[in-house]
Amino acid sequence: MGKIERLIAIVMILLQKEVVSANEFAKLFQVSKRTILRDMETLGLSNIPIYSIHGVNGGYGIMNEYKLDKRLLSHKDLENLLVALSGLGQIRVHQEVEMTIKKIESMVNPVSPKGFIHLSFYDWEGRSEIQPILNICQQAILQNRLVSFDYMDRNGLATKRTVEPYQLHFSEMSWYLKGFCLERQAYRTFKLSRTDRLNTEKQSFIPRNDLDHSVAGNDYQARLVAVKARISPRIQDQLLERYGRKSIDASNPEQVVATISVPQDEIGFQFLAGFGRDLRIIEPESYVADYRNFLAGIMNAYT
Repeated sequence: MGKIERLIAIVMILLQKEVVSANEFAKLFQVSKRTILRDMETLGLSNIPIYSIHGVNGGYGIMNEYKLDKRLLSHKDLENLLVALSGLGQIRVHQEVEMTIKKIESMVNPVSPKGFIHLSFYDWEGRSEIQPILNICQQAILQNRLVSFDYMDRNGLATKRTVEPYQLHFSEMSWYLKGFCLERQAYRTFKLSRTDRLNTEKQSFIPRNDLDHSVAGNDYQARLVAVKARISPRIQDQLLERYGRKSIDASNPEQVVATISVPQDEIGFQFLAGFGRDLRIIEPESYVADYRNFLAGIMNAYT
């Protein structure tokens, strides 16, 4: 964290709290106490009314006249941000994210309930491996620098790509990079787990004029098919979470029927196969036939 960013953070914290000690600031920003003292001198020279209190419970505060009566964010807003950021920290553990969480925690009313929501994610090894790739992409986006990498598509075809990176996108369990591919001369979305030898190039680029619209519409959306299936009670809650209660017809407890939207391709078939014998497709017939062929291919691999 740079000095200017740290100074802004100090002011934000002091606007929300009465007194904060130099030791607390030093621990929060991972700098020395001497650095914090110099920061306070800088803020004072900038005409920000900082005052100090000596003693055991002493520290630094900011004059009440300088504080805003109406805050842009309420305590409830800050608590909601903490919940969201805590979840983000689980999928991308980064020092900057942790620092942001600590900043907001220091702004929340001390009497507010803590830990009323807890988010938990699987601790996949792949998350730690993707971290350096995310850092490279983030810096390249901020600096408008090209990135190059080897890419393996879903069919196993390997290609070399050079991309103008514009956006990192997290969906369900995976990270994606959205950008303009120079080889294809089109906007593309790349799954980062399929990249290898990703590097930042020395060459920079000027963002394209159609950037906002093209990146926003660059998601892959397979055509969904409404599928009816008999399901066992063991998987009912999983489908409820994904498709809602309207998707389940439980009028006959012995034959619960679910109506769900699934792509009629390998991605959809893999999703359904994960339910094993707890799910049996009823209709449409064309989907049943394609799904049966997919399962037959799996069986052939073991014969």
